[in-house]
Amino acid sequence: ECDFSDIARTRGERSYLPYLLQATVAGLKEVPELNATLAGEEIVFWERYDLGIAVQTEQGLVVPVLRAADEKGLDELEAEAARLAEAARSGTLKPEELRGSTFTVTSAGRLGGLLTTPIVNYPEAGILSLGRIAPRAVVLDGEIVAREVGWLSCTFDHRVVDGVRASEFLLAVIDRLQTVSSFAP
Repeated sequence: ECDFSDIARTRGERSYLPYLLQATVAGLKEVPELNATLAGEEIVFWERYDLGIAVQTEQGLVVPVLRAADEKGLDELEAEAARLAEAARSGTLKPEELRGSTFTVTSAGRLGGLLTTPIVNYPEAGILSLGRIAPRAVVLDGEIVAREVGWLSCTFDHRVVDGVRASEFLLAVIDRLQTVSSFAP
């Protein structure tokens, strides 16, 4: 469960996606085991952050790759994600834009999904999913208040990472998302 209220107040016209992508990179830096892929029986740990972004198209789900996510600010992340999504929907992605992701981010929120269990995008070690963000009743300082809340889930390959480390990753992402001052413009 993640409180997106601070981001909701400060994001303006920007979507939640670039915040999620930046927080994902920060979490992967804390738990590098999830920024990995399998090559047969070998685990390959990556020092690059090329995030797959699941995009629904008329032909089904497509996962273009947003390269060097760790080197981009919020505006660049949003612009590149929008470009990739549009190219996916129009069928104009280049083959190299569909290969080489190190970790994937998906969301069922636009479709109304609250919580999902995404399937790992093999050969990656993990995938992060965001459900619909909406006003929900939360206890804050002993009072029930409405806050913008969304649920995150992480599916991971136990051959690469265990549940404790995956949970640490998820908590690091949530912590980052709830600390709006931690985002690079």
